[in-house]
Amino acid sequence: MKKLIRILTKEDLPSVKAMETGIEDDYIIRVFDRICSGNNKLFGLFADDQLVSIGGLTVFAKQYAILGRMRSDLRFRGNDLSTLLMSKVLEEAFKLPDIQWVGANTQEENFPAQRVLKKIGLVDERYVSCEATANESSAMESGGAIWQRQDNLDRKRHWLQQLFVESAAVFPYECYYPLPASEGLFEDSKITRWNFFENPVGDRVLITKRDLKQHHYLHVVYPFDDLMEQPGLWETISFARQELAADLNQDTHIWMDLTKQQTAALPDSHPFVIPSPWVLFGKSR
Repeated sequence: MKKLIRILTKEDLPSVKAMETGIEDDYIIRVFDRICSGNNKLFGLFADDQLVSIGGLTVFAKQYAILGRMRSDLRFRGNDLSTLLMSKVLEEAFKLPDIQWVGANTQEENFPAQRVLKKIGLVDERYVSCEATANESSAMESGGAIWQRQDNLDRKRHWLQQLFVESAAVFPYECYYPLPASEGLFEDSKITRWNFFENPVGDRVLITKRDLKQHHYLHVVYPFDDLMEQPGLWETISFARQELAADLNQDTHIWMDLTKQQTAALPDSHPFVIPSPWVLFGKSR
């Protein structure tokens, strides 16, 4: 079997469609042009001129790369083709001069993907997140006042430094994409667009961001375990969602990256859909 790995372009879409992956309505078909351009690269492994495995990378904040979009043709599985391909993708990621960390986020129950990531040298970052999504969260409100918006850039940086950088914590940078925090992750152009809300006593902060992953989302970051104990927290989340929906003139959902502890603290009547948790793997330069 003659093998070749190369970067895919939009002209390779018919070959991707011809793969038998067992995935119905695969989103990568719909966004193929986008994931082959800009900060995204998609690679394909060809066996005797037939595309049998794909995988790619996305660059964030110039210093980070996330691997993903692994797909293999069912007719060729069992030959370690995904491992061969993703090893090459990892190598290509570290060839980019500014990249300091490369990682991948996969669901806790996806053991085949985890085996591939371990084989190519990525290690478990001991960060598990639960993707909690909801149409809205008014059922969680208890009548508290909306928190104070904080627009000062230095104050925003103070919160990020204290909560994430100093403790080397993982920050939910985008939906699906948590990244180990560093000062380089938090560019002024990004922070300026993010909303920060402080509680009345100034010891809690809620961060909300706009994201688009098929649906428009208010991406909510709240790195504390007292989700049900802070008056006004859920009122502020509802306010931020309504504000974003009005600005976009589009239906806007809520996305929160919760720890297992936070998930367990939610009441039985919570409105969130929470699938299998995600596990982060990574490797520093």
